[in-house]
Amino acid sequence: LREEMSRREAAELLRSRRKPRTPSGWGLLEALWLLAFYEPVVTEGHLRRKNLEFLFIRFSAWEFAGCDKLWAGLVTTLCHHVRRHFGALPLSVFHVLGSRPRFASGFGQREWILKKGTCLKLWGTLLALGAGLGILLVALLVPGIKENHALKVVGSAVASLSGSSLVLGALSILKNLVVSEKKKIERLTDRERFAGQLGFMSKIREEVGVLVDFLAFMEVFERRRLRVVLEITGLDVCYPEKVAGVFNAVATLLSDANAPFIFLLAVDPGVIVPCLEQTGCMKGLADNGYLYLNRAVSLPFSIPEMGARSRLRSVEAAIQTREDLMYRIITGNVAKSGGIRAVPGRKEADSEAVGWIHEAFRCLHDGSDVLARYLPENGASVRRIVNTVPITLRLLLHRSGGAGIPSPRAAAAWVVLADRWPCRLSWTLQCLEDAGQGVPESDPAGKSLWSIFQENARELSALRQPLGNVLSLDGDPELFQAFLARDFPFSVGDAREFLAVTVNLDHSIRNKMGLLRALDRL
Repeated sequence: LREEMSRREAAELLRSRRKPRTPSGWGLLEALWLLAFYEPVVTEGHLRRKNLEFLFIRFSAWEFAGCDKLWAGLVTTLCHHVRRHFGALPLSVFHVLGSRPRFASGFGQREWILKKGTCLKLWGTLLALGAGLGILLVALLVPGIKENHALKVVGSAVASLSGSSLVLGALSILKNLVVSEKKKIERLTDRERFAGQLGFMSKIREEVGVLVDFLAFMEVFERRRLRVVLEITGLDVCYPEKVAGVFNAVATLLSDANAPFIFLLAVDPGVIVPCLEQTGCMKGLADNGYLYLNRAVSLPFSIPEMGARSRLRSVEAAIQTREDLMYRIITGNVAKSGGIRAVPGRKEADSEAVGWIHEAFRCLHDGSDVLARYLPENGASVRRIVNTVPITLRLLLHRSGGAGIPSPRAAAAWVVLADRWPCRLSWTLQCLEDAGQGVPESDPAGKSLWSIFQENARELSALRQPLGNVLSLDGDPELFQAFLARDFPFSVGDAREFLAVTVNLDHSIRNKMGLLRALDRL
């Protein structure tokens, strides 16, 4: 992501010839001036900007497992890191004087509009303050008027009222500067029965809303897009109700369609799904944790099984955490020379991948192609397929070097198969794996997947009760038969090649099936 940031920044600089700004140094003074007296406008030129900045935030749920409400820790962590990244002063001024950007009415390129109302109020207050002080000085110093008590009262009242409004504004900024959003939420959660307080959640949403508006303002100021990336880990070791609370907090933060948040949820579905099914959040979803995850996650990425080299890398990484072996890291750093070398042919490989992705999308979008018949009606499922196809193709090209790999259409069909029928496909792959662990009479690489499913369909029917939740994820069984038996007759060799790059198939399903088969054969 950081490499992508640098690449887009350089491309945008060549296109627009305008450097991005940051709220530091002279940029801080400029940001405060714009916050106070100007209203940002989202123009057509701003929407065309491709450069962006990622703000990375790591949230370990285990660190907040002792809190009454784990989701409150997620919100406070978000507020704290945004405040620390941009500075406390700009955010405090925005609380009092800032405004959310509005969209331009035409194709104008003017990004800042003077706040006439604010300027008139400020000038009116300053004039009233000057007039009040003038009247008070005249009443106090000019001979012959000193005895006029009414003039002193009028001057004092005008000066006090106008001055107090300026002081109140400054105190509001100072209050937000001292009391951060994190402290505000912590004070609310420290009160007894805070969850039952009227308007508690509305206050939380109000703080998050101010944060979203501030990020939108900073996008226009910095001349680039901003995305807050939250990496959530450690949910696997938390209590079930706390796991459900984090999912609710994520849904609350994403309730705004324009919220600039990206959540990376690193979990083991085999642990999380039972936790979700034990809580009350599953009401209305037939107590199916897999269905809940499918609706909550927009881009699934199930990490494939480790290869030999990956296992060696993980062992090496574990060894390097030992203090008695840290000298190896130091000697390794000393042995390194030069900077990072450019990967030869990287641009050519990327252009080839883009071509393959476009071809796969063309097959999905082509109404005359039989593959379009198998696309799901659910918009969320379609987004999952569209998000997964580019990753699968890039992994295929990376593993094979571009030689002897399946076509983009076949790769797209495999992604659709894994998304529409995860249970039946996992069962077929598990049966294939179990058969390979024995002593096969011949290599079944040319055998079709449909024939393997037919041979073991009776056993799957016998296990439909313990696999009921997983079976409910599958689409129409007749379409599955038409897909594998007629339109896309994948062979065992194809499955072996695709399995190494399949990221949208939950491996915990296959593990559960393998355990059930082993127990059934005892």
